[in-house]
Amino acid sequence: MTTRHQLALGACTVTVAALTSTLLVTPDGATAATGPDRIHDIQGDHRISPYAGDSVADVPGIVTGVRTEGSAGFWMQDPRGDDSPATSEGVFVFTDAKPPVQPGDEVRVSGQVSEYVPGGADSGNQSVTQLTDPTVDVRSSDQPLPEARELNAGTVPETYAPQGDPAEDDSIDGLRLRPDRYALDRYESLEGMNVQVEDTRVVGPSSEYDDLWVTVRPDEHPTARGGTLYGSYASQNPGRLKVTSLAPSEEGFPAADVGDQLTGTTAGPLDYDQHGGYHLAARELGTLRDSGPSPERTRPQRDGELAVATYNVENLAPDDDATKYERLAQGVVRNLATPDILALEEVQDDSGAQDDGTVTSERTVGKLIDAISEAGGPRYEWRGIAPRDGQDGGQPGGNIRSGFLFNPERVSFTDRPGGDATTATEVVQRDGQATLSHSPGRITPNDPAWKDSRKPLAGEFRFRSEPVIVVANHFSSKGGDQPLHGSTQPPKRSSEKQRHQQARQVNAFVQDIQDVRRKADVVVLGDLNDFDFSATTSALTENDALRGAAATLPEEERYTYVFQGNSQVLDQTLVSPGVSRFDYDIVHTNAEYADQVSDHDPQVLRFRP
Repeated sequence: MTTRHQLALGACTVTVAALTSTLLVTPDGATAATGPDRIHDIQGDHRISPYAGDSVADVPGIVTGVRTEGSAGFWMQDPRGDDSPATSEGVFVFTDAKPPVQPGDEVRVSGQVSEYVPGGADSGNQSVTQLTDPTVDVRSSDQPLPEARELNAGTVPETYAPQGDPAEDDSIDGLRLRPDRYALDRYESLEGMNVQVEDTRVVGPSSEYDDLWVTVRPDEHPTARGGTLYGSYASQNPGRLKVTSLAPSEEGFPAADVGDQLTGTTAGPLDYDQHGGYHLAARELGTLRDSGPSPERTRPQRDGELAVATYNVENLAPDDDATKYERLAQGVVRNLATPDILALEEVQDDSGAQDDGTVTSERTVGKLIDAISEAGGPRYEWRGIAPRDGQDGGQPGGNIRSGFLFNPERVSFTDRPGGDATTATEVVQRDGQATLSHSPGRITPNDPAWKDSRKPLAGEFRFRSEPVIVVANHFSSKGGDQPLHGSTQPPKRSSEKQRHQQARQVNAFVQDIQDVRRKADVVVLGDLNDFDFSATTSALTENDALRGAAATLPEEERYTYVFQGNSQVLDQTLVSPGVSRFDYDIVHTNAEYADQVSDHDPQVLRFRP
């Protein structure tokens, strides 16, 4: 046997002389057969390696990319592939420390085949086949890299995922890959391999985690401003692909907005993680070209029009820097044209995320009111109800709540005392009008539907002597839902059960109003955490109690949020039949931009009560 010179590095051992043994010594001293000798054997034509848990020796490959931080290791690819399009020729080697290899190194790797599930077994994510506890033999350097496989509309199928096996709880893990038919199968068949995209459009802005999203299928459900629309559960948009960088430039990761172009070649190994699934870990990153549109500005309301808006201000806290307050204020004054009523979501208490029992929010709201006034807007007033400590979900200690800002020069608030965190407001008939027993008041706050979630807030307003009831909402989050890219297809949406219950509560409340006065003007709005085509929306609109305003917009403009490259509706505005004519606008100012003051776009409804 050749004398070895080894460098121990975390879980990895690097050898600078060739291995001549055909046996692998296991940690307990036993010897095991080497098993397969090519990467495509290890990967197989399913998602799970047929050799998972086995030890392998002398697996050949060319290093195509190196990751030095986080889950450190490198990708290698066999330049001598087989004839099957279902078997990947690439694999990730987990070293647990910075590996002393470079792209172009010719290596032989011995180790154990494992299936790693990013985010853990309960995350719903697919697994990544990798080699762990490796011994790495560097045979030569500066070898040509295997030719990159191009991802485009011709190579990525338009159907996103196969139907999972009903006998295996709808899992796709046991299904043979069909890369010519399903996008998820195509990506899996290229797992760990050198891939590239050319001249792609950005459909998800750069994030704080140094990633962005592009589309390799540019004609797939485009929005009016360059994104990709998520318009149904069957329209997952297979062309979406996350891009990260393995070699950040001196300027850092580019700040890309939706609609920008990533020009030239972006190339590197195809990887998978818990935050979006398959992504291109770029060894070579294209050049960003600013092509996206500017933030929108809505028109001012006309005489006789009441403007009602909603805005998720993303955990607004009193200790946020002045810039956030200034930018929010500019958005209210310039982009939203100072609406008469503004429902806010995610307003934190006066100690922010500090978990000290504080529930009041006068300091938080006061800073925003001052900032709007200083930006040239009106001196808004606030109405809200403080939650019970720790009962409404959101960031621990933050006690987020919904509430109303209103311009007292244009609209009045009808105060009816007695409402608090646990007292429900009810519909009361007064002089033939539907009014509230408590204003502001919470809707059924003690119902189990609102457990660990924000309770809807109803307020009674008057505009030119006409009564208007507005309900501000922030339904429970999507936490716990399985990912679109996960191993269960179709994904299970466990979180929506609570939102269905919440929607039915709000719908019943609106029907109580209409039982008193059918033509009452009611506006229900806020962050519903669900889509305009969802069963949550159907429950809200049951018995024609409400209708969604988003349906009046062209399809390509229906989105308030961008998630993993999908432009989608999460924030909604709905109106009662009494609001027969209205003008509705989603004001795209945040969700498409890397530099955003909130991750949600605001929206505004204008009508004549």
